[in-house]
Amino acid sequence: MVYIFPMTSSPLKPRRGRPPKSPRADQDTRAALIRSGTELLTEQGFSASAIDTILKRVGVPKGSFYYYFASKEAFGRAIMEHYGAYFANKLDRHLLNPRLPPLDRLAAFVADAEAGMARHEFRRGCLVGNLGQEVASLPETYRHWLRETLEDWQRRLARCLEEARAGGALAPSADCARLAEAFWIGWEGAVMRARLERSVRPMEVFIRCYLEGLPR
Repeated sequence: MVYIFPMTSSPLKPRRGRPPKSPRADQDTRAALIRSGTELLTEQGFSASAIDTILKRVGVPKGSFYYYFASKEAFGRAIMEHYGAYFANKLDRHLLNPRLPPLDRLAAFVADAEAGMARHEFRRGCLVGNLGQEVASLPETYRHWLRETLEDWQRRLARCLEEARAGGALAPSADCARLAEAFWIGWEGAVMRARLERSVRPMEVFIRCYLEGLPR
């Protein structure tokens, strides 16, 4: 099996393969590789994901891979950055929505995630959760990214919970930072269980119990 990521960092390699005909084609192909890699990694994780599969999906010759990425580890970082930006935008779209009360925004985020899981027939999970289960075999830089990403998500949710507290929906003593951390710890387990059962039921159970347990 050809793995995307080695146990240790890959050395930098010079660009190989035929260059694209234009800078635009260069950017489009690189973006397509990142999107394809993101899709496969959210489905299979690192260990089971092969570069050959990604290249075939995009229609890029194997010898051209290093034209677009200096190393396999760099490809992984590009995927993580892409996913991180996508998910941060998704969170902001829900958690900063002024048309809904703060706690309803969180429920809307979960409902959106449930719909996405069902749309992809529960094949895809959370990239952060997938990587977290394989972290012992990944480069150390990936561990740092995972922690920083989770902490960023926690801060975004904490601000939403703070707004709920200021509006009286949460008790004045509510520790919003701790509650945000607890959400993401439970969320990754709910997503994993949903994939296992091929049902949104675990996600529904989680958000209902989480909201009911908030200090009022």
